[in-house]
Amino acid sequence: MRKLFLSTGLALAAVSPAYAEAGDWLVRLRGVYIAPQDDAGPILPGVPTGSVSVDDAIVPELDFTYFITNNVAAELILATSPHDIRGAGAISALGEIADTMALPPTLTLQYHFAPDQRVRPYIGAGLNWTVFYSEDSTAGLDAALGGPTRVSLDDSFGWAVQAGVDIDVTDRVFMNLDIKYIDIDTTATLNTGGVFNSVEVDIDPIVAGIGIGMRF
Repeated sequence: MRKLFLSTGLALAAVSPAYAEAGDWLVRLRGVYIAPQDDAGPILPGVPTGSVSVDDAIVPELDFTYFITNNVAAELILATSPHDIRGAGAISALGEIADTMALPPTLTLQYHFAPDQRVRPYIGAGLNWTVFYSEDSTAGLDAALGGPTRVSLDDSFGWAVQAGVDIDVTDRVFMNLDIKYIDIDTTATLNTGGVFNSVEVDIDPIVAGIGIGMRF
């Protein structure tokens, strides 16, 4: 048993760190859990006692990181996620009232605290642009508003912050843990035969992910 522990320790010690330095690229693939911290206003003017909420989602996420210096890097985060929108307040009994896809490319500037170590924590802050597409209403919403309803959500521009850590597996491959908070605010417009209602929605998700990356 002692020999086994000794050989394992020697093998780990022999692994060269997968740290990055100025000019290097990192590519990470994560599985992320998106948990909206949503806060929505009333549906105006037609349903002032009704509101909405946004469901969680689990999706893959791809990011590309370029090291400007040994400590400072820029990261572009790419993913798209489906979200069900549910009735709240006076229309909570309707359940799901619409669904949408969100495409939230996010660019952050990161600081890596220990670029030459096998465990490398970092923090980041930057900007997010979220585009909503493929919005659809449900039959329940159509019936409640008196006819087929076209749903549209405005694009969102906001800020983002993140924290994470890279942990070596080999000299090029590493594990990654990452958490982000993204400021996403939108206005949902409901068009029912030319009669318009709207609702302001702060989605503001926490995005937690785990994945694997490679240095190039």
